[in-house]
Amino acid sequence: MEGLMNRNLPAAMPTALKPGDRIAIVSPASKIAPELIDHAVEMLGKEGYDPVVMPHAKGGCGSFSASAEDRFADMKAALEDDSIRAIICSRGGYGCVHLLENLDKLPSGCFRKWLVGFSDITALHCLWMRKGVAGLHGAMAKYIGRGAGFGYYAREMGILSGEDGEVLNYGFKGHAYNVPGICAGRVVGGNLAVLGGLVGTPFDPVGKGDILFIEDIAEPIYKVERILWQLKLRGVFDNIAGLMVGAFTDYRPSVDHPDMETMIDRFLGGYSFPRAYGIPSGHIENNCPLILGAEATLAVGDSLAGLRYDWK
Repeated sequence: MEGLMNRNLPAAMPTALKPGDRIAIVSPASKIAPELIDHAVEMLGKEGYDPVVMPHAKGGCGSFSASAEDRFADMKAALEDDSIRAIICSRGGYGCVHLLENLDKLPSGCFRKWLVGFSDITALHCLWMRKGVAGLHGAMAKYIGRGAGFGYYAREMGILSGEDGEVLNYGFKGHAYNVPGICAGRVVGGNLAVLGGLVGTPFDPVGKGDILFIEDIAEPIYKVERILWQLKLRGVFDNIAGLMVGAFTDYRPSVDHPDMETMIDRFLGGYSFPRAYGIPSGHIENNCPLILGAEATLAVGDSLAGLRYDWK
C-alpha cells in the first residue's frame, strides 16, 4: 500500500486585504441567484473594498454558472490580475474539478491571494495548497451578503484583513466522542466527498502529520463510510496528527448507525490520534471560517477543544 507523501510544510499566508483592494466574485461551479451576489457586493463595498463581479458569475448553463471554458476564463482572469487581491466564490455545488488541470498550469505566483469558499470549493483549496498558498474555508456570497446577520461575518472579515493579527484562537464545545490529546500540523481538508474524489490524484492534499478537517451534506452514512475506507486504504489515518469532524447535515440514520458521528467514532476506534467532533464548520448557518494549509495546534479535551493558528 502506497503511503502518504510528506507534504506538510505550512502554506504561505496571502497578503492581508486593505481598503480599496479589489475582490473578484466568481462562480466556478453551480449557478446562483444573481441577487445573492448583489447583496455580497453591497456588503464588501461597505467594508471599503472594490468588488469585481466576473463576467460569468451570474450566468447559467444547465446546472452550472457557465461552460467549463468560461468558468476557467473567469478564474484565470482573476488570478492573473495583480490588482485583484482576493477571490470569493459565490457558491459551491459541483464543477470545480473541471477547472483543476488547466488552472494548475498557471504560475504559482498567481495564487498568492485569498481564496474564500467551502463545499465544492474544496477542490480549489486543494489546488491552492498544491501551489503552497493558504485559503479560507469560509462563507460565500449568500452569507457575506447578510453582513452582521451572519454569525461569523466579523471573524471572516477580520482574517481577510489581518485584523486578527498573526494569532487566531478558537474554542469549541466538547463532544462525547472526543479523543483527548494535543497535536500540531497543517490544517487540510474540507468537503469529504470532494476529498474522496481527489484521492490518488496530484490534488490530494493530505500529507504526513496533517490535521484533517472533514464535513459534508446530504451523503448517506454508508457513502461517508465508503470514503473513509478510501482514506484508510490510502494510509491517511495511519499518518495524520489529528482529526476535526465538522458538520454532517441532511442525512438519515441507518440500520447500522444512529448518526454520522457514531459511525465515524466506530470506524476510527483503533486509532489514538486526537479527535474533535462537533466543529461548527460546514453546511450550517454558523459556518466557522478555517484557514486551510496553515499550521495550527489542536488541543482536545472531553469538555472543550481548542484550535490555535500562529503564523508569526
